[in-house]
Amino acid sequence: MNQKTCADILARVRSKRPLIHHITNSVTINDCANVTIAAGAAPVMAAAPEEAAEMVAAAGALVLNIGTLSREQVEAMLLAGMRANELGIPVVLDPVGAGATRLRTESALRLLDRIDVAVLKGNAGEIGTIAGTGGTVRGVDSGGIAGDPVDTARECARTTGAVVAMSGAADIVTDGRRIVLVENGTPLMGQLSGTGCMAASVTGAFAAVERDRVLAAAAALAAFGRAGERAAGEARGPYSFRTALIDEVFTLTGNDLAEHARVRTIDDL
Repeated sequence: MNQKTCADILARVRSKRPLIHHITNSVTINDCANVTIAAGAAPVMAAAPEEAAEMVAAAGALVLNIGTLSREQVEAMLLAGMRANELGIPVVLDPVGAGATRLRTESALRLLDRIDVAVLKGNAGEIGTIAGTGGTVRGVDSGGIAGDPVDTARECARTTGAVVAMSGAADIVTDGRRIVLVENGTPLMGQLSGTGCMAASVTGAFAAVERDRVLAAAAALAAFGRAGERAAGEARGPYSFRTALIDEVFTLTGNDLAEHARVRTIDDL
């Protein structure tokens, strides 16, 4: 994978403007909608079980996020996810807080069991929990993992069958064989609620136009991370960073991404 690939996928998102159906976190729903628009796609937030399967039929990707979990929401996710699978529409799952409570962990595992998830995007604690290799989560924040991050991400991909995008100081994207490190980003992203949810939305937009989910996820995280790097220079603190971040996603060019995306393949087993 190289920087030009990242720029090419971004260009296709903006050319095709895919609809991204979200069933997501009520805390960050507005940010997810706006970052989807800024990336060049179109968001729809349709969480009612009565319309979830119908709405997803018009979408280019489905993004599921269990950050503010309810029984009705999981029902809607299952209906939308299974319909998306029938139609060949990629599903991105953000298992927010898996490992923090039994409800969250069991809900994430249930979704993974019933739905063919294209990209599983989470922090180290969530991915370690789902992989069964050991991970701790405090609230919705990662408390760390027991072993090597690359091995954890790869084992999770092999166990779930999904491409895993694990956030960290360097994001790790793997299908269990290929491994891509994405080293764009800024520590300010960890000081603002919702950046992980926004990253999942951008991943959905990229997955809607790129069938190779490793490339889609890695390019999405590089683009979002690069926007964060640019925004950090304008911010006085976390909330001004939030505004600048969405603006920088919007103004990010293919040329900038081709020059500054820091992606590297480290393994091919």
